[in-house]
Amino acid sequence: MIIKKDILLKKCILDVEPTLRSQSRSCQVASLRLLILFLTRTHLLSERERERAVYNNTHKKEQLTQHNLKKDHRIKKCILLSDKMVAGGGMKISGGGAINEWKDIPMELLLRIVSLVDDRTVIVTSGVCSGWRDAVCWGLTRLSLSWSKKNMNNLVLSLAPKFSKLQVLVLRQDNSQLQDNAVQAIANFCPDLQDLDLSKSFKLTDCSLYALAHGCPNLTKLNISGCSAFSDTALSYLSDYCRKVQTLNLCGCVKAASDSALKAIGYNCTRLQYLNLGWCENVGDIGVMSLAYGCPDLKVLDLCGCVLITDASVVALANNCLRLQSLGLYYCQNITDRAIYALAHTRVKNKQSVWESVRNRYEEEGLKSLNISQCTALTPPAVQALCDSCPALHTCPGRHSLIISGCLNLTSVHCACAFQAHRATGNVQAH
Repeated sequence: MIIKKDILLKKCILDVEPTLRSQSRSCQVASLRLLILFLTRTHLLSERERERAVYNNTHKKEQLTQHNLKKDHRIKKCILLSDKMVAGGGMKISGGGAINEWKDIPMELLLRIVSLVDDRTVIVTSGVCSGWRDAVCWGLTRLSLSWSKKNMNNLVLSLAPKFSKLQVLVLRQDNSQLQDNAVQAIANFCPDLQDLDLSKSFKLTDCSLYALAHGCPNLTKLNISGCSAFSDTALSYLSDYCRKVQTLNLCGCVKAASDSALKAIGYNCTRLQYLNLGWCENVGDIGVMSLAYGCPDLKVLDLCGCVLITDASVVALANNCLRLQSLGLYYCQNITDRAIYALAHTRVKNKQSVWESVRNRYEEEGLKSLNISQCTALTPPAVQALCDSCPALHTCPGRHSLIISGCLNLTSVHCACAFQAHRATGNVQAH
């Protein structure tokens, strides 16, 4: 086998097998050679980088040198095979055609091969020839540039006009690089974009949100966590144009996430299912209640650090968002037993009994995750009542979905697993 990762190669070949089966025999051979060459160059490069780290740590110079010599031999052999395909006049295909250059490989197969490699390699392949460029530009729908540590803004400016069919774009950053002109380019050239991650883009201003509002109306998922310069006016404007949004991450967007912005989101984005408002200190009851009334399909809501909210917010969520599965209330110290009882009673409302609810709707309904850490006003009876009505909430080791850190008075609360374990132990002792 040409490359070290035999299992990987077999998996990749099986992955493109349906496409190969529709091609002639000669085209199959040439395409497989291309696939092997492509994977060899890609994966051996990353293997060499790992080996350098091994060498630096273990100093096994002699073994490493011999291993690289064998690997270089495999690379040369693979390149020779591909060169023969091109220099030897090409490979005949039934029907009169021939594969003379890389661009003659069927576009569908090229896209399958490109789907097997990392995003950095995808960008490199788009410059191999015009055929590869067209295949990548027209067929690529998902791209991540998070690996770019210095030139992300320039990359976006150069790639956005080419990759106009993108539906998913990840631009998450460790060091803020993106500027408004890059987001404007995305809005201008990627109208089909559905999923965009701009997290930690501290340099972006409201101009970016205005551009997205006009250029990307099909957004269903948007992550602007940590984008602290956005205003609530721009966020409200965006919600008026991007009404298909189902997932929205506003964690740390202190200026943007205000009650007025949440009222606009509740009115416009009725399909919203996931919302992260962590550490948005300006969010109050008016905003959360607007969400509860306008977004009945909410499944996940993170309100950690939203110190202004009270029981009124949680009661509204309990009464209107019946599909709510995860709720974060960390450090919401104004929350009392009233809110917890509202969650518990909604769970069993219109049911004949708690146990009928457990039996019929164990997976479909009810909270599966709740964070009430540092909510020091809560008492054990209220939290235990919620635990009893929501069997998916666990306090047992390894399954902590009810998080009560910092609430020393709640240590007596236990999930159903604890009672089952106690009962099983009692039965064993009885026998």
